[in-house]
Amino acid sequence: MMDHLANTEINSQRIAAVENCFGASGQPLALPGRVLLGEGILTKECRKKPKPRIFFLFNDILVYGSIILNKRKYNSQHIIPLEDVTLETLPDTLQMKNRWMIKTSKKSFVVSAASLTERKEWISHLEECIKHLLSKTGRQPCREPAAPWIPDKATDICMRCTHTKFSTLTRRHHCRK
Repeated sequence: MMDHLANTEINSQRIAAVENCFGASGQPLALPGRVLLGEGILTKECRKKPKPRIFFLFNDILVYGSIILNKRKYNSQHIIPLEDVTLETLPDTLQMKNRWMIKTSKKSFVVSAASLTERKEWISHLEECIKHLLSKTGRQPCREPAAPWIPDKATDICMRCTHTKFSTLTRRHHCRK
């Protein structure tokens, strides 16, 4: 299906619409062979509290950003190459349900969907795109993912190295082991 949509006018229009929503602050997304497969709002676990983010799944990248006006304006565009992505399903917490982790060598973070069905669909589509892309390029999946951000109130030490104690001088975002 991905190859069928590549280089079609409707696909080009959809990608252009995403580019326009990010405006001048976003990077160009149109490339030959790139297909926009889906989009949706997921909740991203951030440092202080969970926040809604818009996500766009392409056949080779995952793009997300902050929502200014839904379906009209987004900013803080982040582009993640899918060949560097691995996924991990996570258990529900009291605050967040339908969670999974998106892990890459540069950044790992937790997102949640509105329903279990939506989570299954996101993971299924992501895994299909990753598998297709890796088989096409011959690359191996990311073996050494970055440590995920942990909410500030969850710990006083680095969860990866377990040595670094956070304080006024050693802030949480300074330990990236």
